[in-house]
Amino acid sequence: MSRVIVLALIALLAALPAGAQTYLGSYTAFIGGQDLVNSNGQRLWEAWQIIRQDRANVHRFNRVDPGDAGDPWFANANARAALEQVLMQGGIDPASRAMIVQGGVWVQVDVYGWGNQITGARVSAYR
Repeated sequence: MSRVIVLALIALLAALPAGAQTYLGSYTAFIGGQDLVNSNGQRLWEAWQIIRQDRANVHRFNRVDPGDAGDPWFANANARAALEQVLMQGGIDPASRAMIVQGGVWVQVDVYGWGNQITGARVSAYR
């Protein structure tokens, strides 16, 4: 009987996801004109590029739009690259993507991961 229970527990554990994401927190930011261009002045046309540039502007270039909140995750370039990668794979609905590319919108970014490793993000844009 105990062998059946052990096998059932093993089957149950095998069915669980390898690593569920943990909600780490969120930040809000205003996507202004300076966020729509990269450091070389070239226009960005993807929402995930713009979100990454916003964080670079806040952390690296000290170009903060009024209302931009700080965050504890994206002070280094590797973390910003990880954010961009997870957003490329999803996490921004089509309506929010379109608003971000136009600029002049507020975003809320919910960050997921394990410790300091960013494994997911969800972005909502609003006017």
